[in-house]
Order: sequence, then structure tokens, then C-alpha cells
Amino acid sequence: MTRYLELSAEIARAIRAGELAPGAELASVRDLARSRSTTVATASRAYHHLAEHAVIRLESRRRATVSPDGPIAAQRLLGGSLVFRLAGSDDPALDRLLRHVGEAVSVVPAPGSLQGLTAVAKGTADGATVHLRHHSGVYNAPFARAVLRGRSPTLVHLWRREQGLLLPAGNPRGITDIRQIGGLRIAKRSPGTGTRMLLDDVLTTAGLSPDDIPGAELGSHLEVALAVATGAVHAGLAVRAAAADLDLSFLPVAWEDYDLVLSANALGAAAPLIHAVQDPAVADAITALGGYDLSRAGAIEELNG
Repeated sequence: MTRYLELSAEIARAIRAGELAPGAELASVRDLARSRSTTVATASRAYHHLAEHAVIRLESRRRATVSPDGPIAAQRLLGGSLVFRLAGSDDPALDRLLRHVGEAVSVVPAPGSLQGLTAVAKGTADGATVHLRHHSGVYNAPFARAVLRGRSPTLVHLWRREQGLLLPAGNPRGITDIRQIGGLRIAKRSPGTGTRMLLDDVLTTAGLSPDDIPGAELGSHLEVALAVATGAVHAGLAVRAAAADLDLSFLPVAWEDYDLVLSANALGAAAPLIHAVQDPAVADAITALGGYDLSRAGAIEELNG
């Protein structure tokens, strides 16, 4: 085994065993090299290897420290686990995709685009599904560069999807413009989700204050659809597929890119997910939900950052 890998495995075993607790400082690169009779370059490479796998944290002008989830990350590194930890945005199509990949992907509790990206940055997730529109009009890439700077941020395109206003069957209020929902009860996704950010942006553009719109905060597109179908709210923003499931009326608002954000070193673990989204049978099943475009599914884009 290459010397730097031997050294990183030795440190990872100590962290897994609790000999180095989360937050504990590690030896300086020079001290590590001296104590292990190796070069400074080898010691530095070992630390960077551990940092890339979220076992430790590296900060400029400070000693390396064990990550908050260092013991778990160390176990993953030493065990060679290829289970891909996924956080981020909710989507009915994602549920179909995850059923296909089975145990190759584990969903971690960090719902929403922003929380998902934060989980990747902290090392508690390997990737996050996101749909965040930058003020430049570009989806996802600017956020991936910012959050994963220095970690080879990478985008895997999953699909484009259509979001819109879900309305009761037959649209009894005759709503044809977002400006008509002022004063109505509107289902809202949780803060930090891409759909909540899209709704706030659409309301602001229409001259409505998001804070003045009443309505419950809900955790998924299906919950939004159920709230509209039961009359708990008058409308809500969600994907077209959610409207189709409950025979609701749908007022189109926007098409958006729905991507997987990860660092390049997690691409191997993400392979089952990437292969699945390119499977014609899976693509057909997702397309049949309505409001999805998988023409570029699986395309990988390496970002500068």
C-alpha cells in the first residue's frame, strides 16, 4: 500500500476507536512526519486524503482537527463502503429512482436544497439533490462552487422538471395569474428548500410580499398536493407530477434543473445512481409521471472551484 494511504488508515483507525475524539487536534504535518519516519509531503498527503473523506478538517494556519462525524467517516473509509449518502431536495421522481438503486444509496436527514448542500460541506452526506436558481439565471452550479470550493465540485444532471401552482380540480376560482392568489391560503415548503425560494421569488416579482401570504409550511410536494386536495389551503407550489396524482389543476410557473451536487471523489459511490437515471426503463417511468425531461440525464459537469 502507498505510504500516505497506510498513514491515513492508521490515523482513521485511531479516530474510529475513539483514541482521537471529534474536535481533537492532530499533530502538525512536520511532527507527524517525524514521528512516523516519513516525509513532510507524505504526511501532508495523508491529511488531505483524510480531509477529502471528511474524517478530519483542515484550516489555514491551524492544526488539523477530527471532524464532528469523524468516527463515522473513518469507518466508511476503512470499510471501503460504497453506500452513497444522499441529502437534499424532495421529488416524486427521486422516489422512483431510489427504489431502483435499493441499498446502494442511503438517504440522510438533511431535507431541502440548502440543507443538503450544507450536509455535503460538513461531510455528513456524499451528495445533495438541488434546484437552486442563481440571480444570474444559472441553476445549481454557482451554489456548488461556493459551498464545495476547493473540493472539485461536480454536477450530475438528473432531469429538468416543471413547477407550478397546484389548484383544486377544475380551478373554481379561475386563477390564471400568480397575482390572483393574494389573500388566499397558500401551502409553503420549508425555508431553505428550492421550492420555497422559487415561491418567494415568484410572489415578489408579482408584487406580493411572501411574509403576508398565509398558509402552512409542509415537508414535501405530496403534502402540498394533499393540502390543496383536502381544501386545507387554496393553492400551493409543487411539481406537475404531484398535481396529476390527485387530479388537481396546474398553472405552470417554471422549468428548472434538478441536479446532484457532490465532490469528484464521491463519483464512484454515486455510480449506481448515475447508471439508474440513464436506464431507459427508469427514464420512461419518470417521464410518465408528467412534467419531466430526462434528455440530459446522467451528464457530468466538473466545476471550477
